[in-house]
Amino acid sequence: MGTPIVEMRDIKKHFGHVIALNGVSFDVRAGECHCLLGDNGAGKSTFIKTMSGVHRPSSGQMFIDGQPFSFDSPRDAMKAGIATVYQDLAMIPLMSVARNFWMGREPEKGITPFRSMDMKKADEVTMAEMKKMGINLRGPDQAVGTLSGGERQTVAIARAVYFGAKVLILDEPTSALGVRQTANVLGTIDRVRKQGIGVVFITHNVRHALAVGDRFTVLNRGQTLGTAIRGEVDALQLQDMMAGGQELASLEASLGGTI
Repeated sequence: MGTPIVEMRDIKKHFGHVIALNGVSFDVRAGECHCLLGDNGAGKSTFIKTMSGVHRPSSGQMFIDGQPFSFDSPRDAMKAGIATVYQDLAMIPLMSVARNFWMGREPEKGITPFRSMDMKKADEVTMAEMKKMGINLRGPDQAVGTLSGGERQTVAIARAVYFGAKVLILDEPTSALGVRQTANVLGTIDRVRKQGIGVVFITHNVRHALAVGDRFTVLNRGQTLGTAIRGEVDALQLQDMMAGGQELASLEASLGGTI
C-alpha cells in the first residue's frame, strides 16, 4: 500500500492526571480518506491537535513519509504539508472569498497578500480553484457570509489544497450541515482524494464516513478500538464500536427501529 504520508504510533497525551490519548496509532496514505470516528469525549479533538502541532504528545512517535518527525507548532505542521480545517473555519464573513482565500499567507507565486496584493491574479486563482471544487461563485468579491455552510467548507478546503497540503484534516465538516450542503462537502472530499491528497475525516456520523471513507478507525475514551477497510464493515458495526453504540442499539429496538 506504500509508505503513509503521516503515521502516528502509540501516541499518548496526558493533561496532568487526565489521560486524553492512551496509545493511539493511526496513519493516512496518499489518495485515501481515513475516517476517525468517535462519540463526544472519545479523544478526537485532542488527536487532531496532536497531529496538527497544537499539542506535543506525552509519548509516542510521529513519522512523515517514513521519517521520524515532531512539531513544535501548527506552523511546523503546515510546512510539512499537514493542513487542518476546523469547524469554525477561521473566516471573516463580511470579507470577500478572495480575501479569505489569501488571508494570512506569505508572498508566493507572484501574489503578495493585502496591501501590495495583485488582486487581479488573486481573483483569477480564487475563481479557478473554487471551480475545481465544483463551486461557481458570482465573483471573487462575493462575501463569504453569503455562501452556504458547505460552500464555506469548500473554500477552506480549496485554500488548504492550493497552498500545498499533502494531508488534509477535516474536523467534523458535516456536523452542522443540511443534506444538500453535506453532499457538497462529501463531493469535495472525493475530489481532493482523487488528487492524491490524504484526507483524515473526523466525524461521529457513521453514514457520512461510509460515503467517502477508504478506512475507518474508531476512538473510544482515548483508545483505538480497531481499523477496518471499506467493504469489511457496515454502519451498525461501526456504531456499535463507538461510545454509546450498545445503548443506541437497545434504544432503537425499543423504539421499533426508528433511529
